[in-house]
Amino acid sequence: MPKRWVIPDIHGYVNTVRSLITDLIKPMRSDELYFLGDYVDRGPDSKGVIDFIRSLENEKYNITVLKGNHEDYMVELYDTMKNSKNSWWFKFGNKKYKSWSEIGGKPTLQSFNTQHILDVPSEYIEWMRNLVYFVELDDFVLVHAGLNFKNEDPFEDKHAMLWLRDYPIIPEKIGGRRIIHGHVPVNMELITLAIRNRIYKFIDIDNGPYITGREGFGNMVALELNSMEMVIQYNMDI
Repeated sequence: MPKRWVIPDIHGYVNTVRSLITDLIKPMRSDELYFLGDYVDRGPDSKGVIDFIRSLENEKYNITVLKGNHEDYMVELYDTMKNSKNSWWFKFGNKKYKSWSEIGGKPTLQSFNTQHILDVPSEYIEWMRNLVYFVELDDFVLVHAGLNFKNEDPFEDKHAMLWLRDYPIIPEKIGGRRIIHGHVPVNMELITLAIRNRIYKFIDIDNGPYITGREGFGNMVALELNSMEMVIQYNMDI
């Protein structure tokens, strides 16, 4: 049976995700790899992360790549700056630039060897723009952040899928499936507890690879859905 691996937030740590996949997961081309978003920002080589994932696509690995809020923000900022033909849009764009810097945008630009987002090759922007928001499997729903269960159809709210943090879960609205997501860093103890205990309606597998100096954080985790086996790669880029 093909394995089904889920990989959460990468955040520019290309050596770490490459080691996670090539040294620990060691996927066959028949295996399924699901990436949960946030490939860019914070870490040193966002471009390298995208290039690595695209190389897996080109080599015909069976991968599905979801959009995260950091890709969403970068695409929105790119569009804003491209269309800033009057002073209001220019000021709005500058404000978004400042906010982007605060969430790790500067090293992303450095990875593209530029100081301005409009110099990022459009193929990377369009790749991020066209990423999917969620995946429905027989037993799980995969999403970057969460689902808005206040809606009759939780899959209608795309903003929630990218940005939501705390939310009640109504399993009946998603066919009794469990949610697997990233977006909010949690410690290894909570990740392990959620994986082993089906009372949890969700499994957050983001261990915050950019978080240093806090016990139980700072790794990149992957979860295999058939066996519920977890592999852990420490951050090799710091």
